[in-house]
Amino acid sequence: MATEAEIQEEARKVRRLQIVMDLVISTLQQTDMPVEEASELVAATRQFALTLFPDKGHTFDLLYRPRLQRILSEKYNII
Repeated sequence: MATEAEIQEEARKVRRLQIVMDLVISTLQQTDMPVEEASELVAATRQFALTLFPDKGHTFDLLYRPRLQRILSEKYNII
């Protein structure tokens, strides 16, 4: 059973990741950065998520990668 401190720490990390994802999505949608830079931003965001939640790359790929790929596809006409 997780302690109250562990639960609070997990919630803090989840909130931090949500804030970063919101900022990344806004940045991708609202700026005119080159596609290479946008791809690097997505990769860096995944790496950040892994620092918060090691061994959870598959979860990031299930939850966030489709949304990020859709944004890149729509903005840069990537198939």
